[in-house]
Amino acid sequence: MKNKVLIAGIAGASLGTEILKALVLTGKYDIYGADISKTAYGLYDAGFVETFIADSNNYIPSIIDICLRKNIEIIIPGGEIPLNLLSQGENELAKHNIRYIGNDTNIVSVFSDKNKTFEVLKTHGFEIPITALGNSKENISKIGLPCIVKPSTGTGGSVMVFSAFTIEEAWSYCQFILNAGKTSIVQEYIPALEGEYTVGVLSFADGEIAGSIAMKRSLDAKLSVASKRDDVIISGGYSQGYIDDFSDIRSQCEKIAKAVGSCGPFNVQGRIKNGNFIPFEINPRFSASTYLRAMAGFNEIDMFLESILNGEKSYFNCPKKGWYLRSFQEQFIEKLKSEV
Repeated sequence: MKNKVLIAGIAGASLGTEILKALVLTGKYDIYGADISKTAYGLYDAGFVETFIADSNNYIPSIIDICLRKNIEIIIPGGEIPLNLLSQGENELAKHNIRYIGNDTNIVSVFSDKNKTFEVLKTHGFEIPITALGNSKENISKIGLPCIVKPSTGTGGSVMVFSAFTIEEAWSYCQFILNAGKTSIVQEYIPALEGEYTVGVLSFADGEIAGSIAMKRSLDAKLSVASKRDDVIISGGYSQGYIDDFSDIRSQCEKIAKAVGSCGPFNVQGRIKNGNFIPFEINPRFSASTYLRAMAGFNEIDMFLESILNGEKSYFNCPKKGWYLRSFQEQFIEKLKSEV
């Protein structure tokens, strides 16, 4: 009998739909989906057994209701917002025997805040970009130019991430982010000339590392670039590129995951500066390139689920080396799904 899994958050070209593809690849799960938007691409994806529209105003009870009606005991966040909501509601879910699949709540809390992230990395002695809160022009002047301005929270897919070439320009972006109700950070810009990498590190629930995988990102396709201005490139949320061993980079990311106490999926983005890998973004969740990783032999979601459901630990060492490229798919829907 297959385990039933609910993916919460299944908008098009999203983490949720990539998780679906990775799970379908195994043939071991009955997969259900939920999203708050009736135009979410995943609601109409044939890979799901059934999909539902969740109540955005009553999210956790709505998700619990879906799980109880369909006897689903496993739920996986399919995006940053569901991740934060479900991790915070983990105890409530557990009361109904629903298992939230993800990293520890404290890890999610810290690494969903970029300011806290770099404070923690600095405390552990890891090299980081020069970083400061964007609450004064004095702080900006300490960073150097050009610089990167972004919200401290909610920057998945490079949302509201800006490059600035003057202090006044950086300050205007800080004010823009503040007016949007968020705190900003200003960060040293690390050029992409020596390479940008996205690295997935999977740790079991007890903190033991199951394995890691690294992709050198290709930044010559529009899909992978959020913005480009002069020689300053901000990568987008859709990673593609070359997967290889990259043992030195993976080793450093594993050290970070181990040092901070990660016990689940942990995704690190960084660039090379003077031969050293410097992380500029960490997300405590499965990555939107999770299906590409599964194609390379690293099906981190299945590995994590097997360790939790069956107590079976498997470890990963060697990826299928090569280029992993992405595109979009289109779908015609005659009539949108109604709330159930």
